[in-house]
Amino acid sequence: MDELPQNWTYPLIQPKLIEKYLQIEKQSYSRIQLAAKQTIEYIKKIIKPGTNLLEIRKFCEEKLLELGADSFWYWDVGAFVFAGDETTVSVSGKQYVTSDRVIGNNDIITIDLSPQAGNIWGDYARTIIVENGKVVEEIGLIENPEWKSGLQMEEKLHIELLCFATKETTCEELYYHMNKYIVENGFLNLDFMGNLGHSIVKTKGDRVYIEKGNVTKLGDVKYFTFEPHISFPDSKYGYKKENIYYFDENGLMEL
Repeated sequence: MDELPQNWTYPLIQPKLIEKYLQIEKQSYSRIQLAAKQTIEYIKKIIKPGTNLLEIRKFCEEKLLELGADSFWYWDVGAFVFAGDETTVSVSGKQYVTSDRVIGNNDIITIDLSPQAGNIWGDYARTIIVENGKVVEEIGLIENPEWKSGLQMEEKLHIELLCFATKETTCEELYYHMNKYIVENGFLNLDFMGNLGHSIVKTKGDRVYIEKGNVTKLGDVKYFTFEPHISFPDSKYGYKKENIYYFDENGLMEL
């Protein structure tokens, strides 16, 4: 709306202003999340045997800043990077220390990105497989059967989320359904708090979690993450895939 109608009133203009604000806000979230997605694609071209995890973190954080982030919302860490048997580790960002291990010829790496622009958050994680010295771009081409199964399960979990979740689903209902689904498929939830994601907010302390006891409806939060961190029982390898989701008139959508 370029100009106010002659006989405008506050109740008339307010819904249009709110709609415009929400459109602008969504564009801002989409931009910072796109920066995270582009950073993962960028780092996949750099990772090779001998690359140090500290280097991977540095390259990711520099790329996020180049693509529009101005800071990192989760304990000032832009990229949480694990490899090999570290991929089952689940710790708070407050305790996180990037190890100085190097990528092997056949290896598994998880990267979780936390960019921020102003008070707009991105949150995006992927598991990257290196085989025969090269990053494997497609799950179907992974040779290690355990790694392939882990990444296929992550895909199944995100599909199940889209099939199961509605605006009326509570965080607790999603928590129980997904944890049951994880166990039924032969996996464990590795998250140190047992949850599967959280709301995207503007202050870290305001987050609500996909956890037991939380009766907040998914439709009552603007955006939320789904980030199952899973493993086979007694395995030394973990898998992670994280997206941000939101509801619109078509249902649940990935940001």
